[in-house]
Amino acid sequence: MPDQPSSGGREAASPAETESTIADAERDGAPGSAGGEAVDDGAAEVDDEVQRRLREGYLNDVERELVVTGVRSADDEVVVEFRTPHGDATHTERFPAPRHGSLSESEAFLAFLEAAGVSPLDVDEIVGARVSATYEGDGWRLDESYLLDTSGGADDGNARRSGEAGSDASRLRSAWARSREWLWTYRYWLFAAVLIGGELLFVALVIVLFT
Repeated sequence: MPDQPSSGGREAASPAETESTIADAERDGAPGSAGGEAVDDGAAEVDDEVQRRLREGYLNDVERELVVTGVRSADDEVVVEFRTPHGDATHTERFPAPRHGSLSESEAFLAFLEAAGVSPLDVDEIVGARVSATYEGDGWRLDESYLLDTSGGADDGNARRSGEAGSDASRLRSAWARSREWLWTYRYWLFAAVLIGGELLFVALVIVLFT
């Protein structure tokens, strides 16, 4: 028999074993693997603080309200403190305080209470009330219905006096209209009273003249 080729004392590897060895080497040297184990980058996360602020801002912009948290005095002013319904953002409004034992100088604060549906005698009920407001870039602003328009100055005083004069004239016209309505309603009774009174007066006159 012919001699077998010499392999230098080593057995020749089969083709299947050679392919398996190459595949293992490629896996060991593949990027992103260490020690034969894949590295997990982990899931992306959103900071809880970002989520909280987004939620608070969204809800506050949707509701467009502020909650009254307190009312205090500061010199000649009444300070009303607010906070947003969601979160801890705050806002402050200042109104002229009543002075000299009269409310005439605190019309703005009275207008605010009236718009909120609170009596000046029960001002403690304003705490917890919700008032309409919007955020306008530099801060929160109450709805116009809660603020007294004082832009007119002296013109407002003239307009107020004119309004009072017109109100007096209106009351006079109303009184005259009610008088006419009363006279028309009881006209028959009035006619009977005048007739009977005239007869009695005539009888009394006859008695006086002939006695």
